Amino acid sequence: MSVATSNVTHDHHGPSSGIGRWMFTTNHKDIGTLYLWFSLIMFLIGGTMALIIRLELFQPGLQVVDPGFFNQMTTMHGLIMVFGAVMPAFVGLANWLIPMMIGAPDMALPRMNNLSFWILPFSFSLLLSTLLMEGGGPNFGWTFYAPLSTTYAPPSVTFFIFAMHMAGISSIMGAINVIATILNMRAPGMTFMKMPLFVWTWLITAFLLIAVMPVLAGVITMMLMDVHFGTSFFSAAGGGDPVLFQHLFWFFGHPEVYIMILPAFGIVSHIIPAFSRKKLFGYASMVYATSSIAFLSFIVWAHHMFTVGLPLVAELFFMYATMLIAVPTGVKVFNWVSTMYRGALTFETPMLFSIAFIVLFTIGGLSGLMLAISPADFQYHDTYFVVAHFHYVLVPGAIFGIMAAVYFWLPKWCGKMYNETLGKIHFWWSFIGLNLTFFPMHFVGLAGMPRRIPDYALQFADFNMVSSIGGFVFGTAQVFFAYVIIKAIREGEPAAANPWEGAEGLEWTIPSPAPYHSFSTPPEVK
Repeated sequence: MSVATSNVTHDHHGPSSGIGRWMFTTNHKDIGTLYLWFSLIMFLIGGTMALIIRLELFQPGLQVVDPGFFNQMTTMHGLIMVFGAVMPAFVGLANWLIPMMIGAPDMALPRMNNLSFWILPFSFSLLLSTLLMEGGGPNFGWTFYAPLSTTYAPPSVTFFIFAMHMAGISSIMGAINVIATILNMRAPGMTFMKMPLFVWTWLITAFLLIAVMPVLAGVITMMLMDVHFGTSFFSAAGGGDPVLFQHLFWFFGHPEVYIMILPAFGIVSHIIPAFSRKKLFGYASMVYATSSIAFLSFIVWAHHMFTVGLPLVAELFFMYATMLIAVPTGVKVFNWVSTMYRGALTFETPMLFSIAFIVLFTIGGLSGLMLAISPADFQYHDTYFVVAHFHYVLVPGAIFGIMAAVYFWLPKWCGKMYNETLGKIHFWWSFIGLNLTFFPMHFVGLAGMPRRIPDYALQFADFNMVSSIGGFVFGTAQVFFAYVIIKAIREGEPAAANPWEGAEGLEWTIPSPAPYHSFSTPPEVK
């Protein structure tokens, strides 16, 4: 049976054609596709906002946009990339892959699945529409610290809060669906320790989402109360505490960072073994490491707040707890490298993205260790060093992980093969652009250049020019990525039953006795 006909074109539980099929579909593959296209659109919109920021920072002085609009762009770029691009992409991948990987016919709650997607276009349309409102869009940074986001905010803050509530509801519904599917719909014989690692990472991610999204909902509701109903949760003038906002936000925000990286860990744990022609080294330790990271992510939130005047004992606790996260993360990197060691490696596009993921994510982790050292953080805090750190974690981490997954599973999704040469051009173009953009930020940050400011001192000019050029290199590479994918879907060569030449049969860590949903059946279960 060819890939084009297997598992791709059947079991639609709704109208069979036209717009209705996409509007009312409860098919997990259709919904996964909707999420992925939505994510790509938001990625390009959020990326355009980043390019406006980099254009302004190309030279010192104010030249392209006024400072108020610059602040709106920094805010919207962060919010759109986190909530509109990365998270929906991972939910789309979960929709496509989890039922196939565990031998389930669909997601457990198909109608809720449909609703959880269709909330998002309305949420982000509302968020983007704030840019056209009186006083402009949210201008207080993607972390929307009070009282800047309450007492001094533009009137559009109310719409921003509503848009964030909708995005949060969508995330919670998606997470409930993932948990219900994995716990209840595994094929006979698929025990927890036989689940593919992508399924494991998403199960843990879903529990994180359910734990922290209500905290975000709570804190933005408190903002709404402060803005409209005369409360003083975050206003010192009324007996409130602005630092309370930061505690609540980062109790959500730190696990959120791991929500954006754990599914990428799962993706890379499939791709590295496939192109190494070996089983993944240390399956059980990967599961335990992922669980440890998830647990530790809840007890390190105040490392974002070392400069607010925490008691010394709190500074020490959060410093050591943050350093502890490096241990399970190091276990994962060790296992990936050990999987590649003495394997029969080939370097197709998904493997290139996965190797870049490991190398660059490790650089981001090391700068994170520097930021975890409390006295050193007083120097780094709110400089471009922080921007460099989290972009080295999230761009190679989350975004390269998503791209690796798209290249790896695209033949499964549409029965067509992308052009390998174009894929490799996209990889190197992105890799060079990313490093040109974010590596110089370490230097200007260590020299003291503050973030979120549209102007800067003359000594930072050269590195900023390099960063801005790199930003446009990276941005144009992503337009090329969209071209490569659309070209593959429309006119790609039909994919072979196993496009990765024998690699795919080793993609599962432990061959399952379940119905085998992949390109080929491994010898153990033939």
